[in-house]
This record gives sequence, C-alpha cells and structure tokens, in this order.
Amino acid sequence: MFNRDNWIEIFDTIRKNKLRTFLSGFTVALGIFIFIILFGFGNGLSNTFQKFFNDDNVNSMFIFPGSTTEPFKGYESGRRIKFDNADLKAITDNFDNYLESISPRIYDNATVKYKDKSNNYSIRAVSPSHQYNEMTIMMQGRFLHEDDISHKKRHAVIGRLVAQDLFKNEDPIGKYIDGSGHTWKVIGVFQDDGGDGEERLIYIPYTSLQKIKKNTDEIDQIILSYKPEIGYEGAVEFEQKLEKFLKSRKDIDPKDRGGVYIRNVADNLKENQQFASVLQLIITFIGIGTLIAGIIGISNIMVFVVKERTKELGIRKAIGASPRSIIAMILQEAIFITTLSGYFGLIAGIATLSLIGDTLEKDYFITNPYIDISTAIGATIILILFGALAGYIPARRAAKIKPIVALRDE
Repeated sequence: MFNRDNWIEIFDTIRKNKLRTFLSGFTVALGIFIFIILFGFGNGLSNTFQKFFNDDNVNSMFIFPGSTTEPFKGYESGRRIKFDNADLKAITDNFDNYLESISPRIYDNATVKYKDKSNNYSIRAVSPSHQYNEMTIMMQGRFLHEDDISHKKRHAVIGRLVAQDLFKNEDPIGKYIDGSGHTWKVIGVFQDDGGDGEERLIYIPYTSLQKIKKNTDEIDQIILSYKPEIGYEGAVEFEQKLEKFLKSRKDIDPKDRGGVYIRNVADNLKENQQFASVLQLIITFIGIGTLIAGIIGISNIMVFVVKERTKELGIRKAIGASPRSIIAMILQEAIFITTLSGYFGLIAGIATLSLIGDTLEKDYFITNPYIDISTAIGATIILILFGALAGYIPARRAAKIKPIVALRDE
C-alpha cells in the first residue's frame, strides 16, 4: 500500500545523500545504456549483412564460364569456356524438376544519349525472369516481357539514377535514347536495394543485343532460380548435379576446379547469417557482462549504504521499528532509484541508436542499429530486480543486528 510518510522519508534520505544516490543511479543507467548500444550495434551489423548479401534472391544460382586448368579429351588446359543459347535450353530440359526460372546475362557498355545529355552506362541484356532473381523493383512502366525477347525489340528498362541523369524532371517512359548508334525505347524505370551501382544499369532484351552483335548466340552468364520447396539440401544437390552436367557438356575434367563456376546465393547467405549470428552472440555476451558489472556495482554501493546507516537502523529498532519495516524501507528506496535510473538509461540508449541511424554505415558497416523494445525492457527489469536484491541482502543482515550493537557501530 502507498504510505506517504515512507515516501517523504525516502526523498529526504535521497536529498541528504545526493552523491550516493547519483552513484547508484548512474551505475544502473550506464549498465542499461551500454547494453542497449551494444545490442543495437549487433543488430546494425546484421542489417549490413542483409543489405550486402540479400541483393539477389535467396533461391538463385549464378553460373560463370571460366578457363580450364586441366587437359581433358584432347583439349589443352587454359581453354576458355563459352556459354550459348543452347546451354540455356539444355539446362531447362534436363533440370525441369528443380528449375523455377532461368535467364541469360550479357554485359556491354555504351555511351547513352538523350537530347543534349549523355553518359556512359553498363548494359545488361537479360530475359524477363531476371527481374525475380535480382529483386528489381519497378518505379514506372514495366520490366521486359517475353514478347520483347521473341521479337527482339529495342526496348530498355533504365535505373533510377540513369533517369535522373538523362531526363531530370521529365517523364522517361515512351522516350527514345541512343546507345552506340542504336535507338531504344524506354519502357520502365527501376530501383534496386543493391545500391547506386545497380541503379546506373540499363536492361535490354538479350536477343536484341545478340542480333546487334552479328547474330551471335553467346551469353556471358546464366542466372537461374530453383524451386524453394526443395530446401537448402536440395539446392546443394542441384548445384552438384548442375556442375557435373555442364562439365560433361563442355568437355571439362570433372576434377577441374576451373571451367565452370557456380555461386549459390543460399550458400553465401547461410555462411553470412552464421557469421552475423556468432557476432551477435559475442556482442550479447559483452552486453550481459555489462549488466553483471552494473549489478556488482549496485551491490557494492548498497552494502556501503546499509553499513553507513547502521546506527540509524539501530535507533529505529530501539524505538520499535520491526525488522520487516526496516527491510521494506531500504528495499523501496533501492527499487525506486534503480527503476528511475534504469528508465533513464533505457530512453537514452534507444534515443542514441535512433540518432545514429545510418551515420556509421560507411566507416563501420553498422546500418540502422536498433533493439527490440521487449529486449530493452527485459534487460532493464532484470537490472531492477537485481538492484532490489542487492538492497535486500544487506538490509536483511542489518535488520537482524541488535539495537545496542548497532548503536556502538563506528
């Protein structure tokens, strides 16, 4: 129950012992503040990993041609492997049970002009399914359609920054741009979470670029997505079978580490998530250590506080105060100080993380550090409970001292 006299006495004690109260409260607030900052930084690092390595869809594979390192079937080592349209069809026909979509990618560069503005941009010639693999977000218009591929249309989907460079405030949809002597109609504008580099790209139909390059059917890279239901183990099995198939198709020694390279996004994501989890675990342990240090600090201060008030407690017992009332008084004071200080540390920590935002991303790879409110409140409650326990143990010991002994204490 609320007892006005007890609270008056508590505030009077705090007023008379400002330094002691400040040290007790500062220890609690600092412990919570450091815990929140460290935990938030851990989440910020995880955000950075997600941002860097989740630019591609998690069920995607990227297949790159390379150079052989071993002689095989009469071929010398160092042979450059090339992919073509027939390889796309062969993969589709042989791995239909695994495949969700497949797209080629051909790289090119061109000086692109619109009216009096021009700049050099990277070109990616792809198929419609490429949008899914790269998680491209359309801002205006549309991405490439199958009709663009089959009819080899001169259509272009430009990045957000390309649109800013060439069109400024003008709507680019339906306008025509010139690249290396060829005219392309802008049908869409996209954005990409992969960063500015991704948004300075231009996508065109791969068949259109092959036609421009003297009807060649060569492609630089193959990107595919597998069915999510096969799971991680199925993806690993698919990757192994696909590598074996391509090496056999291209007459590459099965033991050759060159020739064909496959990057499974799921593999990279799993490794990065494991690293981020370990990093977060380390930071959590450091944060818990900070809380423990705070608890020890509170305990030491409360032992000193009770020791300092031994005579006062002896007088209270001599005039009739019960051990329970003495314990309750000290406990109430301890809980009040730790709760108020813990709340202050909680607010200060969350506010600091909010102010930091993306300022540490460039130099320290910490993106939008944050902490769940439930985690922050839970840590604060734990510290308050231990603060109460830190006050209870010495108070209980002091309450058992006989008044005459307490009055003789120096």
